[in-house]
Amino acid sequence: MTEQFFSSCPRGLEQLLVDELTELGASDVTAGDSGVSFRGDFTVCYRVNLNSRIAGRVLWQVEKAPYRNEDEVYKAALALPWADWFDVSNTIAVSVNARKCPLKSLEFITLRIKDAVCDHFRSRVGSRPNVDTREPNVRIFAFLEEATATFYVDTSGEALFKRGQRPASVDAPLKENLAAGILRMTGWKPGQPLLDPMCGGGTFLIEAAQISLDMAPGLGRRFGFERLRGFQADTWKTLKDEAEARRQAPRRLPIFGSDMYGNELKMARINAAHLGLEEAIEFKQVNVLEVNPPTSEGVWIVNPPYGVRIGEQEELANLYPKLGDVLKQRFAGWIAYFFTADLRLAKLIRLQASKRTPLYNGALECRLFEYRMVPGSARKTKSEGAS
Repeated sequence: MTEQFFSSCPRGLEQLLVDELTELGASDVTAGDSGVSFRGDFTVCYRVNLNSRIAGRVLWQVEKAPYRNEDEVYKAALALPWADWFDVSNTIAVSVNARKCPLKSLEFITLRIKDAVCDHFRSRVGSRPNVDTREPNVRIFAFLEEATATFYVDTSGEALFKRGQRPASVDAPLKENLAAGILRMTGWKPGQPLLDPMCGGGTFLIEAAQISLDMAPGLGRRFGFERLRGFQADTWKTLKDEAEARRQAPRRLPIFGSDMYGNELKMARINAAHLGLEEAIEFKQVNVLEVNPPTSEGVWIVNPPYGVRIGEQEELANLYPKLGDVLKQRFAGWIAYFFTADLRLAKLIRLQASKRTPLYNGALECRLFEYRMVPGSARKTKSEGAS
C-alpha cells in the first residue's frame, strides 16, 4: 500500500535529497522548504531510513485536515486511530511546527494534540500512554499552516544524522547529513583523494570513508518504525542483509585529515575507530598553514571555525589570506571547498571563487565556496603583481 511521507533535510540540500530518494525507489518526489515529500510503501520507508545520508527524519503523513481554531485541531487529532498504529505501552512526545499559523500559542496547541492522543487511547483501551519528551518510543509531529493541520508519525526515532552515537564529540560538530550533502555537492567520488586539514572531529572524513566502503549509515542503530504496529520484520531483515552484503571490508583509502590540536585529532580517531575505520583514514597533527598535499590532485574541504568574539574574528581575518597563499603555492591541481558562516572569507582569502552556494547549518546562513587551483596560477599571480 502506497503511503505519503515527508523527509526533512538541511536547508539548501533539498534537490540532492530528491535525487537520493529517487535512487532509493521513492515516487512522486517533490522538493519543499527544508525537506522533500514522497510516496512509497513501507519497504521504501525502511530503505530510506537505512540508506539515506542526507535525510534528517522520515515522517509518515497520517492526516491532513482543515482547522480554524485550537478545538478543531484537537478534534482532528482525536479522530485519528492512534491505537491502530502503536501500543499504549509506548511513551510519546508531540512536536509542532507552523507557518502563517493564526493560533496564539504553539505550546498550548502541542498540549492539546497530546491530550487528543491520550484521550483516544483512554476511549479505546482504558489507559493512556506516558509522555517522555527526551527519549520517547513514538514521536508525533504536526505542521500547522494558515488553515490546514498535517499530522505525522515519525518512522526514524533518533534523527538520521545520528549514525549511532558518537563516542567523542567536539564543540559545534558538523551534522553528518549536512557533511554528506556537502560532499555530494562537491562532486567528490570514492577513490578520489580527499583532504580536510582542519578536520576537528573528522565528520567529513568519516562520511567519505563510509561512502567509499558502501556502509549504509543506518546499519548500527534502531528506528522508530520498529515500534509501530504492522512492522514488517522479515522485510526489514532482508534490507539489512542486503546492506551488510554490500558493505566492503575496511581498507586504506586516499582520505586524509589533519588538525593542529591534538585533543580534537584524538576525538576524530576515536570516532573513526568506533566504526572500524581507524585504518581507512590517515590522520596527522599539523598546522593548516604547514600542510602539504598528499597527492598531486584531489579535493580539499574545510569547515573553518566561526569567530564569535572580537579576538577570534581578528585571528580568522589574518588566517584567510595565508590559507589562500597555501593553496596557490602548494595545491595546484586541487579543488578547494570552504563551508563557512563567515562571509568575509571570500574577500579575505584573495582567490577567485568559481562557485558560491548558499546553505544553512541549522538556522545559521552559510556559504560553500569553491576554488579551482589551476596549475601555474601561483606564477601568474606573481607576474601580475610585478606588473
